[in-house]
Amino acid sequence: VTSPQESLRKICTTLALKNEEIQNFICFLKQSLQNVEVNASRVQEDLEGEFSSLHAVLDEMKDSMVTRIKQEKAGRVYELQNQLSACTKALESSEELLEMANQTLCSSETGGFSQAAKDIKDSVTMAPAFRLSLKPKASDSMSHMMVDFTQERNMLMGIKFLPVPVTPEILVSECQVCDNTITVVWMLPEPDSKIDHYILEHRRTNHEGPPRAREEYPWMVVEGIRQSEYTLTGLRFDTRFMTFRVKACNKAVAGEFSEPVTLETPAFHFKLDASSAHQNLRVEDLAVEWDSSGGKVQEMRKEKNRTNSPMNSPASTSKNSLSFCDTMIDAGQQYWEVRFDKESKAFAAGVALRTLGRFDQLGKSSASWCLHLNNWLQQSLTAKHNNKARTLDCPIPDRIGVYCNFDEGILSFYNARTKQLLHTFRTKFQQPVVPAFMVWNGSFSVHTGLQVPSMVQSGQRRNSATSSSNASLT
Repeated sequence: VTSPQESLRKICTTLALKNEEIQNFICFLKQSLQNVEVNASRVQEDLEGEFSSLHAVLDEMKDSMVTRIKQEKAGRVYELQNQLSACTKALESSEELLEMANQTLCSSETGGFSQAAKDIKDSVTMAPAFRLSLKPKASDSMSHMMVDFTQERNMLMGIKFLPVPVTPEILVSECQVCDNTITVVWMLPEPDSKIDHYILEHRRTNHEGPPRAREEYPWMVVEGIRQSEYTLTGLRFDTRFMTFRVKACNKAVAGEFSEPVTLETPAFHFKLDASSAHQNLRVEDLAVEWDSSGGKVQEMRKEKNRTNSPMNSPASTSKNSLSFCDTMIDAGQQYWEVRFDKESKAFAAGVALRTLGRFDQLGKSSASWCLHLNNWLQQSLTAKHNNKARTLDCPIPDRIGVYCNFDEGILSFYNARTKQLLHTFRTKFQQPVVPAFMVWNGSFSVHTGLQVPSMVQSGQRRNSATSSSNASLT
C-alpha cells in the first residue's frame, strides 16, 4: 500500500514536470511573438522593396516608350515640313509661269509671240512642280505605337504572395538508427511538383519529447537534399536522443518545419576517470599519454595527497600504469574502440572489476581480461586473463574494437577497421566491470558513443560456440 507521503511525492513530481512543460511552452510562445514581429517587418520591407522595383521598371519603360514616340514624331515632322516647303516653292514658281503664259496669250503684240511661247514652254519643262512627288514622305498615322496593357494589367492584378510548400511529415516507423548512422525518411501530405529541395535540421539532446526552449546543443543544418530521405553517417552518440525536423523549399521560399521527431540513440558512452589513473598518466578527456614526470592532470592531486598516499609507494614507479573509465557495465551489449601508439613499450585494453587496484597489471588476476601489446624484445599481441596468456597470430592493428556482452559473459576484441575478430573471452561476470587500459611509454585515445556494429553482431551470432583456443583463458 502506497503511503500518503509517497503519494504526495508522486504528485509533487507530476506537478513539477507539468510546470516545467508549461514554462517551456510559455518561453516558446514568447519567442514566437518576437519572431512574428521580426518576420512581419521583414516581409513587409521585402514587399515594399519589390513594389518599388516594379514601379521603377514601369517608369523606366514609360520613359523609354515616350522617348521613342517623340523621336518618331520629330522624324515625321521633319520629313513633312521639308516636303511642304518644297511644294510651296514649286507652287509659287508654277503660279508665276501660269500668269506669264496668260499675259502672253492676252497680249495684242504678235511679234515675238513664238519666242515667248517657246521660253514659257522651256520654263514649264524645267519647273519644280513637274519634278515633285505628290505622295507624302511620312504617314500621319501613329497607330503602330499604340499600346494595350490589358494582359499585363491582368498579370499585375494576379500578383499575390508566393505559394508556400506544404509541410513534410517524418515517418518515424521508417527511420533507422544503426552503426552510428541515422536514416531519416519523410513524405509530403500531398504532391507538390514545385519542390526544389529540403532542409534537414538535427540536434542532440538528453530529453525525450518536443524540443525545450533552452536546449544544451544547437541545431545542425543539412541543406540541398533532393530526395525525401537522408542518412547521417559517422555520428558519435554521446546523448540519449537526437531530434530531427525537415522543411520543403521551392525556388523562392521555404515552408514550415515538420513536427520535430526524437529518435533514441543508444550507445555506450563514458569518460576516463582521471582520479583513478596512475600518476604517470596525463589524462585529457578521452586521450591518455605516458608522462614520466608524473602527469600534468594528477600533479595537483599528487601534491595535495603526498602524505600517506599510495601513489608515493614504490609500486607507483612501476610500468603498470592503469586508467579506468567512470561508467560500469552491468547489463546488455556495449562496444567501444581505442586507438593506440604501436610504438608504445606496453599497452593493454580490456575490462576489469572495480576491485582491481590501480597498480595491478591487467590480465594478471581473475579480476581483469585484456589484449596486451608488448614491444620490449619483439612485438607481440597476447590475450591475458588470470595470469594466463595466449599469443595471437595476427597483424597488430592500430585501432582495437572491444565488444562486451555482460549477460552472456562474452568479451571480444576486433580490428576496428576491418572488424576481424582477434580474440574472444567467454566467462561469467559475477560483478559489474569497467573498461580498463594500461600504457607505458606511449599513448592512446578512446572512442566512445559507439553502437555495436552490425558486422560484430552478425559475427557474434556465427561464433556463438566457444572455440578451444579461447577456453584455456576463461
